[in-house]
Amino acid sequence: MKVTVLGAGAWGTAFGQVLADAGNDVTMWAKEPDIVDAIEGSHRNPVRLPSVERLPDAMRATGDRGEAMRSADVVVVAIAAQFARVALEPFRSLVPDDAVVVSLMKGIERGTDKRMDEVVRETLGLPEDRFVAISGPNLSREIADRQPAATVVACADMDVARKVARACTTDYFRAFVSSDVIGVEMCGSLKNVVALAVGMVRGAGFGENTAAMVETRGLAELASLGSAAGADARTFSGLAGVGDLIATCGSSLSRNYTFGANLGKGMSVDEATRVSNGVAEGVPTTAAVVGLGRRLGVETPLASAMDRVLREGISCSQMLSALFGEDIVEE
Repeated sequence: MKVTVLGAGAWGTAFGQVLADAGNDVTMWAKEPDIVDAIEGSHRNPVRLPSVERLPDAMRATGDRGEAMRSADVVVVAIAAQFARVALEPFRSLVPDDAVVVSLMKGIERGTDKRMDEVVRETLGLPEDRFVAISGPNLSREIADRQPAATVVACADMDVARKVARACTTDYFRAFVSSDVIGVEMCGSLKNVVALAVGMVRGAGFGENTAAMVETRGLAELASLGSAAGADARTFSGLAGVGDLIATCGSSLSRNYTFGANLGKGMSVDEATRVSNGVAEGVPTTAAVVGLGRRLGVETPLASAMDRVLREGISCSQMLSALFGEDIVEE
């Protein structure tokens, strides 16, 4: 198929490589001329994915929106979640009528508390059977190195989910299908907040017990929010839930984990942002998760504690105290 990937960051480029390896013709759209020139001229993306010496010949790039959209069977969105609505608006009239739109984004939109499936469908005017969410334990650097990995492809129409899954399945990348779009979206978004907290306790010098405690309570919070939003509880024990949580909370390749670790070492949010060359997605998502919890009537002690870290600069010990409080509660 002809596949267009909007956004040539690390994950967008790595997934573009997966698609090309699976036998598709891939066009990367990027707003940065230097990235377009590098992919077109030398089949590399040294700015966002320098670990790959040469991208597949089936990958090309353009900065022209119309050219990128022309005759696309599948459009993959790999843009920073908080900028998705603004970035996608110019594409609304350009997406082919029968194209399927796939989101790699993980986040909750600030101000609206909406998931990325809601943002994408609203912005592009899509019916639910043309929207697909992809999420799982997918650290871009490892997938770019073609290490074995798996993901979940979710769509309201299972035939469409299978179509996209076939388009991104290779000998090293396996796609599983689901109809639980809400669950996959919630897992991908909320685990970033948990990764910030786990990274913070690691950076502060705490060990396995503390990290496991935070990660497990974070999973419980994630599942409660997801169920209240209409997700299938089983999704949270699969690749998109536990799988992604393990990968994101246990690797220095995770931007959210690293950002949290720097906070745990005593850096301010501004200092951690400078060291990370930008804000991790979990940072803006944290306040949105707190707002979502209020709207759904679900307590969010972990997200609320991390929100205080980001807004007030409280320490890791204070964050842990705020997380658990003084009451004895059931698990």
